[in-house]
Amino acid sequence: MDTSDTNKLFLFYLAPEFTMLAFSSALEALRLANQILSDNAYAWRLVSADGEAVRASCGLSISADLSLAEARRQVADGLVVRMAIVCSGRNVQHYVDKCLDSWLRECRKRRIPLGALCTGSHLLAHAGLLREKRCTIHWENYPSFAEQFTDTLISPHIYEVDDEIYTCAGGTTSFEMMLHIIGQDLGSEVAIEVCQQAIVAGVRDRFERQRLPFSLSDRVKNETLKAIIRMMEENLTEPLPLEAIAKKVRISRRQMERQFSSEFACGPARYYVRLRLERAKSLLKQTGMPVVEVAVACGFVSASHFSRAYRTAEGLSPHETRNPRGPEWAATLPA
Repeated sequence: MDTSDTNKLFLFYLAPEFTMLAFSSALEALRLANQILSDNAYAWRLVSADGEAVRASCGLSISADLSLAEARRQVADGLVVRMAIVCSGRNVQHYVDKCLDSWLRECRKRRIPLGALCTGSHLLAHAGLLREKRCTIHWENYPSFAEQFTDTLISPHIYEVDDEIYTCAGGTTSFEMMLHIIGQDLGSEVAIEVCQQAIVAGVRDRFERQRLPFSLSDRVKNETLKAIIRMMEENLTEPLPLEAIAKKVRISRRQMERQFSSEFACGPARYYVRLRLERAKSLLKQTGMPVVEVAVACGFVSASHFSRAYRTAEGLSPHETRNPRGPEWAATLPA
């Protein structure tokens, strides 16, 4: 790929087990922009820790153009870079790297915009670059990320932009994030043409919420019920009294009970507990937090209270959940 100064160069760092869909969606947006303009407006190089091929979560391997050491040296020598993007996916916590941390901080110091695809926000946060910054991450990693990086301003949106740091939830949201960048660089008309070439019917607003792991609100049509669930989601560590929730949405406690019973065949109290327990399950699987800390993070007054509630819902203890042979999370709420 030609990388002359007239091209806007993207450096994609590929972590092992990166998500191919998120990476290819971002790359295709740039390629289509070039195709539409009949010009190499964008260029890209792929970076890996050692310069060798990187295996994606789907099992395919992608060749790298540069090692991390080479990328650091070229940036230090004044290579003009439009953006450095970290691409990751499964088990991102296993692929943190001090050299990567240093390179990302060097890019930031040189005012090179940074990006993250899928779970790449974890790598940016580990490098200390998301303190007091709005960011997002794939919904499956939302609970563990929020617990580990408490100084970030994590949101449930499909992508976020804050002070030239771009983060997206992965999947096709990386395409939408890149369209935002293409629109900034080349104008909205080019971004619209990229959509047409990709047969994308429309682009979601960046503030649209992605599904959260402890939410069923995406299937709910009743706006009042959605607001209640959102309030519950945002207050898991310190649960709100149901009377206070009902008052905020301007309905009675009895009305709220009826709505939950009709939609979920259970009351709001039980639903609230299930949200907290589902978040607890994510933390148990994704982190090494002690059970007592998981209990506190999910609004339980004690580890014993949490364990009893968890066993009642799951049929196994929190410790047994960390055993991969344990049963899968129930797909629906209990009657």
